[in-house]
Amino acid sequence: MGRITLVEGDITEQEVDAIVNAANSALVLGAGVAGAIRARGGPSIQAECDAHGPIAVGEAAITGAGDLPARHVIHAAGMAPGGEASEESVRACLRHSLVLAREHGCRTLAVPAIGAGIGGLSLQRCAEVSFEEARAALDADDSLEEIRFVLFGEPAYRVFEMTHDAARVQAQMERMKRR
Repeated sequence: MGRITLVEGDITEQEVDAIVNAANSALVLGAGVAGAIRARGGPSIQAECDAHGPIAVGEAAITGAGDLPARHVIHAAGMAPGGEASEESVRACLRHSLVLAREHGCRTLAVPAIGAGIGGLSLQRCAEVSFEEARAALDADDSLEEIRFVLFGEPAYRVFEMTHDAARVQAQMERMKRR
């Protein structure tokens, strides 16, 4: 079974099979994570996004990674341009991203806090939804080896760490009840 890991740092520096981009449905690499991917990955990523065209909120699209150390970028559309992300849109686009990762033979993924920040979803709820989807994907398929949540800044890292720890404690308590 694959594992979930947490890293505080820059997602564009992750040497993984795919980086997940917190995208908008127009696939325009604007600010935040998308802007960092555009700046470090080069213009070929935006060109591939333009060729793909817009996608629906809650869906995902895959492109090459340009100059990034990853093989692919999976663009998870958690919101429309200028809009806000919801729990449902983040859940759907992350789920779709994990499907695309498996379909393209990705074993390791770096995932940001999709929907937090510009998207307006609380970091706490973003973490809860993200871990629920990651655990479900790892439980359903053993081809994924690692889902690495890469958080920008210590505050975001600590929220994800606390949420991850709380879920592990809850799971352990459930196992103890069944004994």
